[in-house]
Amino acid sequence: MSSTLTENVRKTVLENGLTVLTKEVHTAPVVTVQVWYQVGSCNEEPGVNGIAHQLEHMMFKGTLNRPIQFGRLFSALGSDSNAFTSYDQTAYYGTVERNKLKALLVLEADRMQNSLIEPEQLASEKRVVISELQGYENSPEYRLNRAVMQAVFPNHAYGLPVGGTKADVEKFEVEQVQKYYRNFYTPDNAVLVIVGDFQTANTLEIIKEVFGKLPKNSAEKRVLSAESKAPLPTPHSPLPTPIVLREPGAGGLLQVVYPLPDANQPDVPALDVMDYIFTEGRNSRLNQALVESGLANEVTASVTSLRESGWYEVLVTAGSKQDLKKIDSVLSSAIANVAEKGVTSEEVERAKTQLMADVILSNRDITSQAMRLGNDQTTAGDYRYTDRYLAAVRLVKPTDIVAVINKYLTKEARIVGFFEPTQKQITEVGDKPDSAHTTENFSPVAPGLFSEVMKYLPPVDLATDALLAVVGISEAVASHRASASGREDIAQILPQQFKFTNGLRILLLPDNSTPTVTLSGHIQAGTEFDPDNKAGLAAFVAENLLNGTNSKDVLTIAKVLAQRGASLDFQSYREGVHIEGDSLAEDLPILLEILADVVKNCTFPIKELELHRQQTLTDLQQELDEPSEVARRIFVQSIYPKKHPLHSFPTEASLQQIQRQDVIDFKAKHYRPDTTVLALVGDFDLDIVRSLIKNKFGNWEVNGQAPRLKYPPVPMPDKIVSVNPVLPGKAQAVTYMGCTGINRYDPRFHAALVLNQILGGDTLSSRLGAQVRDRQGLSYGIYSYFQAGKNAGTFLIEMQTSPEDSIKAIASTRQILQQIHQQGVTALEVETAKRTLISNYNVSLANPEELADRILMNEVYELDKVELHSFTDKIQKVTLAQVNQAARELLHPDQIVVVTAGPSV
Repeated sequence: MSSTLTENVRKTVLENGLTVLTKEVHTAPVVTVQVWYQVGSCNEEPGVNGIAHQLEHMMFKGTLNRPIQFGRLFSALGSDSNAFTSYDQTAYYGTVERNKLKALLVLEADRMQNSLIEPEQLASEKRVVISELQGYENSPEYRLNRAVMQAVFPNHAYGLPVGGTKADVEKFEVEQVQKYYRNFYTPDNAVLVIVGDFQTANTLEIIKEVFGKLPKNSAEKRVLSAESKAPLPTPHSPLPTPIVLREPGAGGLLQVVYPLPDANQPDVPALDVMDYIFTEGRNSRLNQALVESGLANEVTASVTSLRESGWYEVLVTAGSKQDLKKIDSVLSSAIANVAEKGVTSEEVERAKTQLMADVILSNRDITSQAMRLGNDQTTAGDYRYTDRYLAAVRLVKPTDIVAVINKYLTKEARIVGFFEPTQKQITEVGDKPDSAHTTENFSPVAPGLFSEVMKYLPPVDLATDALLAVVGISEAVASHRASASGREDIAQILPQQFKFTNGLRILLLPDNSTPTVTLSGHIQAGTEFDPDNKAGLAAFVAENLLNGTNSKDVLTIAKVLAQRGASLDFQSYREGVHIEGDSLAEDLPILLEILADVVKNCTFPIKELELHRQQTLTDLQQELDEPSEVARRIFVQSIYPKKHPLHSFPTEASLQQIQRQDVIDFKAKHYRPDTTVLALVGDFDLDIVRSLIKNKFGNWEVNGQAPRLKYPPVPMPDKIVSVNPVLPGKAQAVTYMGCTGINRYDPRFHAALVLNQILGGDTLSSRLGAQVRDRQGLSYGIYSYFQAGKNAGTFLIEMQTSPEDSIKAIASTRQILQQIHQQGVTALEVETAKRTLISNYNVSLANPEELADRILMNEVYELDKVELHSFTDKIQKVTLAQVNQAARELLHPDQIVVVTAGPSV
């Protein structure tokens, strides 16, 4: 398990101080470009809390040379781009096909020096940031964490929320943000990370050409924040009583935080191993003490290691009607018990294996590898940090665990917070006066503005671009595809398909780029088969499969997987159960053995079923306290009538109705080899794995015909249906709007994808994003989707807004729908959207998890075996006329359901 994260990383420092980290990875024709600025919320103080985050938003608003929303440029390049602000850094990242590397570098260099920060744009983006903060405020966990962290770090910026506060954001002035930008956004305060399919020597020359001329910071430097920093906390007398929040909400929460040392301190590896022993998996100490006993629904924890300090945070979601003080007492006793009696060598070795496997499994794609390098360089000051860290993890002993518990997890050091929910009722669910007809006076985005994108886009090698657009997995395929002899090569990188006599289908794609394997599977046993009065049954079955078989109990199954650092999960959705698994390559036989055992031989022990029922009921309470979940439920139930397979959702009554025999019967009826597909991508031998699967699954028997469903047609509403459920105590509103859509086999499917990309496929570059988010600042996030499965799906638009902006945002959205429905879109928009979709698809196939899922779903939908590569051809062939026809036939601005959930609007 030796790490290969940094073995071929090259570090270069330019004369202006820019640190450049390059790592060649030639497994796919893609590359990621990331710029990490060594500034975050730790460079703030009360009064200017959130300025780093506000500046991150402003960095997309254009530059002197390119006065255009940068999200539109990234989208036109087909870059999977985003940004984030953290405590110690702010990072910007994009992953593209390799021929667009220089274009991304040009854009990042431009906004490092020339960003426009102007009054009008700042005013609109402050609204967006406030909408984002209100979304966080909807969460009781966030509100509790904010109160606890302020008490842990009363005089240090680590105690401030990273995103800021509404009160501070409202006061930001243009000059403040500009000064912050000048101080911190300079090459000598930045790390540029490039990972992927490129040649280092050539790329370094381009970097010197593009970034080398940027000046380093002036003598003013960055002392203003460094000097004003208060000292970090030292262990103190505990607060006499816990911090208690009594606010509207669904369930009780306990949060305990212990201060820890910074990332470079030698105790960090032992602390991480300790965390895995406490909370990773069913066998973990705190899970056994709190969850298996029924006191808690869930316990999670994490070690945060930063540049100047760190902390250990434990969050417990209380079981229904459980006392938080009792939970806190049991938690403290469990920790004290480990400190007193120690841990076993077996526990330590298992935790170390899990931890190291997680590091390897989470760094399989190039974006994640670059993230690791950027974070290590900016947090620990050394891109090789993870290699050193893993070497130290291997040396952790049981005595080290006891030592760090006694040193850091003391009663004197901890800060405790309770969230005690007050009574909550959803009110005003039902038809409301139609607010969606309120109109805003704004001039719609002129389609002609899309020519700006081409005007400001840095040059791209279009010959290579067109070639890569054809196939997109490997250079060899792209070059051979151009000639008549290419079919053989395409076949070589298509997955091998096998079907056993019992109907089980498997797809195998060997890939030795990392020593790991990704498993993706599908069983046709989704929630569409739930009986009317027992909604939740399909999920009950899927989520209890791992709870015991004829030969292994629940803890044995969990232990076998944990000892290898492997994972296996079953998740039900409308049309099926999705299987997710991954492991190191050498552990694939164990992963397959567990999978075969649970799908064939699970026993559904009554004790585990009852524990799961209580957890599911608590989860349901919390879901119904989330505006997004309430809006989604009411939206779907307002479109699809009762008795329709899409109408039902679990309720407390339906979950209480489910008996063990129902679970056994559903499993026997719907879990069958002839409705199961497994896809494997990774480092394995084709013949060995095929015979292994045959050995494990060949005796899985079929009885009778597989159950089938036919969805009844659903008429469109004859007018706008508007519903406004009010949830007390929420700060942000969530809106769902839309109507019935199309299935995966609809001849308009590919045109609909192009249409959707133009309408709302991206929250910065789409028509909805450009108008509602970027220009008007009404929403933090607005997206549209065509959810197309085997059966008719749903067209929907989702957005989050401040309650006072909801009506304006809905009106603006309907106006844009009307405009595209009546007038259509432009040829330039179609070509830009096609390029974006093709590039994003090619980039996604470089990620083994996304590749495995794509292979799987192509087979589930019974598409042609070459669909993996012909998908981009089909997008390329979509015409302007087809997109505009889809707009006329699929968008219905006056026949939609609009649901806004949250505070009263």
